Amino acid sequence: MAIVGRARTATGAGVFATALLVLLFGNQAFTEWVVRHTDGNTVWGWFLRTLSWPAWTVRSTIPIRDLLAQDLRAVLLVVFVALVLGSASRAVTGGGFLLGWAALIFGSALAAFATAFLATHSSWLGAFEAAGDGSRYGLFVGWIVGLAVASTKARVAARA
Repeated sequence: MAIVGRARTATGAGVFATALLVLLFGNQAFTEWVVRHTDGNTVWGWFLRTLSWPAWTVRSTIPIRDLLAQDLRAVLLVVFVALVLGSASRAVTGGGFLLGWAALIFGSALAAFATAFLATHSSWLGAFEAAGDGSRYGLFVGWIVGLAVASTKARVAARA
């Protein structure tokens, strides 16, 4: 019973951290600000642009298929992270940091790959490139989710 409670708590922390990242840094206001005010050739500008990767918007001038693919990618990112954490969290007793980090890498790559085929002018090559962009996001931002999962696992383990 305690193991299931730990798994749910760690999964919840990872999903919450992921959803927060998507809401705070993927919204249209932030992504437009990043493009206008940062230089992609600097480390900080590159990181902010990577952080805004799961971009979503409610209004846009892009074709509806591209808008749907972009917004669905952000939603599927959270869903896939939840699935990875939910299935692996019970099996992994330690290593919450690596589990959370890996969940974001896999979740973002899968979300990007799955939604690439909804966009206009989709192709297999475009889907593979999108998955690469998604995994880059997970690699460089996933440590935030990893910290959330690890700290929650440690707190729950200390109470048990």
